[in-house]
Amino acid sequence: MASPEQVKHYLAHWFQLGKRVLTSHQQDLIHPETIIQGECFSAEFEESWDNVIALNAGDSYLEGTTERIQDLLENEWEITSCARCTMPIAMRYRGTATPGCPCGDLPSWPNMEIPLPRSPVKNSPILSDICRRVLSKEQCIHPLSVKEGDAPSLSRRMY
Repeated sequence: MASPEQVKHYLAHWFQLGKRVLTSHQQDLIHPETIIQGECFSAEFEESWDNVIALNAGDSYLEGTTERIQDLLENEWEITSCARCTMPIAMRYRGTATPGCPCGDLPSWPNMEIPLPRSPVKNSPILSDICRRVLSKEQCIHPLSVKEGDAPSLSRRMY
């Protein structure tokens, strides 16, 4: 079963390539302009996500697919990677196969010359870990804490 978080990331990736969600028999289109803001999804995307999963959204589909977003949250669906473009796709693991990847109607995709769509990344823990490691190495070989003659040559110091 695809978790709500997986389906949310699935939509976020496709929104970044210009795909829209069609709702209420294609009368309404959902496509937030800003998907990622800093380390999180944007407020605009979060509002769109809330609208898509709301009970009153009715039938909603990612443009270029035939699966209802609500169906993806049921037991027979999973989110996996497209063999052609590595983008997330919905795949049925019970029953018949799905028609394919939404990338099929994007003439310029896959395009490895542009950044790939992505999920938000929390940089703070990674940067804190790097700072901690740099500081610990500086404390190990600090010129003021080592007596002359005991320290390795600065030109041969290894990090």
